[in-house]
Amino acid sequence: MDKLYGLSHLFMTFFLHNFSSFMVIPAITDVTMAALCPGQDECSLAIYLTGFQQAIIGLGTLVMTPLLGNLSDKYGRKTILTVPLSLIIIPLGILAYSRSRTFFFVYYVSKTLIAMVCEGSVPCLALAYVADNVREGRRATAFGILSGIGSAAFVCGTLSTRFLSTALTFQVSTLVALIAALYMRVFLRDPVIGDNLSVPILSQGKPRTPKIDEQSKRNTPLFKTMPSFEDLTCLLKSSLTVTQAAIVAFFSNLADVGLHGSVAYFLKAQFHFDKNQFADLMVIAGIAGTVSQLLLMPILAPALGEARLLSIGLFFNCAHVFVYSIAWSSWVPYAAAMFSILSVFSQPCLRSIVSKQVGPCEQGKAQGCISGICSFAHVVSPLAFSPLTALFLSERAPFNFPGFSIMCIGFASMISFVQSTMIRVPPAISNQTDRNCLEP
Repeated sequence: MDKLYGLSHLFMTFFLHNFSSFMVIPAITDVTMAALCPGQDECSLAIYLTGFQQAIIGLGTLVMTPLLGNLSDKYGRKTILTVPLSLIIIPLGILAYSRSRTFFFVYYVSKTLIAMVCEGSVPCLALAYVADNVREGRRATAFGILSGIGSAAFVCGTLSTRFLSTALTFQVSTLVALIAALYMRVFLRDPVIGDNLSVPILSQGKPRTPKIDEQSKRNTPLFKTMPSFEDLTCLLKSSLTVTQAAIVAFFSNLADVGLHGSVAYFLKAQFHFDKNQFADLMVIAGIAGTVSQLLLMPILAPALGEARLLSIGLFFNCAHVFVYSIAWSSWVPYAAAMFSILSVFSQPCLRSIVSKQVGPCEQGKAQGCISGICSFAHVVSPLAFSPLTALFLSERAPFNFPGFSIMCIGFASMISFVQSTMIRVPPAISNQTDRNCLEP
């Protein structure tokens, strides 16, 4: 428990970052529609541009997230965490200044370029930081707490949006993002990797010397630190469990990204939702997820195990997506949001399963490689689902089923659920080998 208390500065940084990021989500759909299709509730151009942006960002993070994770193994979590926390301030500041059509496109370009580097890197590095400081037996709980703090930030951020104007929303978001970067630089300390784990698998068992030579670190070329395809293959071949977890990660993120890119436009076209209703919907999901991760998961994870809890979370995620697809009234999405009380288990359980199969010196690389697989899903998902969403929300739909694209997203989620039921988690690598974290 002392280790969890020792993560307080990371938790606060993570909370501030997520608060800033999530509070703009309810407003961005209205800003996009107002800039591209003023006065309309259905806009194919907005859907296509959002999907294109998601695909390009996914392509960038496919390369950058594993790179940043690997760099954090070598140069420290805090040093690399500074990069995304600083850069994300820029696009927020642009919309804080103006949301006119011109500034929207400036935001769109800057957001795309910066998110190619930064998207997903903060959670990835935070997970690696937690893995550095928490033993395997408590890691699922620690990951659940981290995820719960993210959900709490989600609730606070979206709730604040409910009572702020659009202009003030982006201004407050920019200020909080700045505070997050400054807080991290002042208070967060790089972890000292303990003796709870052992020889990393990606080095293929090569012996390592106890300390890193600082001069050799400085002389290492940047792109020599990028995880290669061989590294990813080595990770996936390290155990059947890791391979199965990677498949689950791909299909669950394929569904999550597809739902995120489609559901707001679906609800706006079908039920005329606006910023306030989006915020209400997100607050319900966030409160359910926060309560679940902070109160239920610490109890259920030790009792049921990560693999079983992963399957439970993915099952309820499937149900949540399918209910959205057949929503027949404006109250149905609010009921569907309550499924978050159980669906939020999936991501922390998945990350915990992966973290236990690698050594401490490569937690960043392993989490980065899984994040890279998730990023590949971020490329594929909008290319598959954005045109489908635009088609079935338009007058050119081949048949009258506006939620058809969301139902297809539900089938992708179902694949991840079926695969999760096949996972059998072996003992953690540290329980099988000498407890000694060594560096190259």
